[in-house]
Amino acid sequence: MGIEPDPRSALLLPTLLLALLVLPACSILGNAGPREASVRYAPAPRVLPDPGWPRADWQLSIADPEVSTGFDSLRIAVRPQSNELQVYQGARWARPPGSMVLDSVLQALEDSGRIDAVARQSSGIGADYKLVMDLRRFESDYAGATLPSAVVEISAKLLHVRDQQVAASRVFLQSVPAASPAMADVVTAFEQALAANSREMVGWVLESGNAHELSAHR
Repeated sequence: MGIEPDPRSALLLPTLLLALLVLPACSILGNAGPREASVRYAPAPRVLPDPGWPRADWQLSIADPEVSTGFDSLRIAVRPQSNELQVYQGARWARPPGSMVLDSVLQALEDSGRIDAVARQSSGIGADYKLVMDLRRFESDYAGATLPSAVVEISAKLLHVRDQQVAASRVFLQSVPAASPAMADVVTAFEQALAANSREMVGWVLESGNAHELSAHR
């Protein structure tokens, strides 16, 4: 004996389908739909050389940064609350965060004119030191405020290539408030945070490498 269908199910199905279609459009954050048109943002940080930076007569290679889960994506991460990580809808990075960090540090070192040679590790340069970075955070964080801040946190190690000893290590953290919640202002804050981190790291790399060279030749 078959079971006769409930005629009310035919009325409920269209209502459920409509609800599923409407819900994703209610949030400005979260996972984007498959047909979402995204604006791609490409921060271009510039670092002016510091006259106080020392001159280095050694060569440096920079490894591709390791990137923490959640930030190894073209999606732009935002933290509305301390325990909640989402992404902006309709916005993406033009390049992965790890690439932006590497390029910013490399360009700042090249523009400094204070080091004999610096290049990506993949270039095969015969480097004396290697810079290893771990990108821990690359996010827009509200942190209980009404406006977000661009947060860039990098753990860096300077390795002496010949004996693989750690010549120096440090954590670099920048948090730059955005002028408004608008995406353009958030990206500008990221650009400023990248530049500030790169500026600090360049000075640290040059000073730390020279200090290690001095101690090794005593």
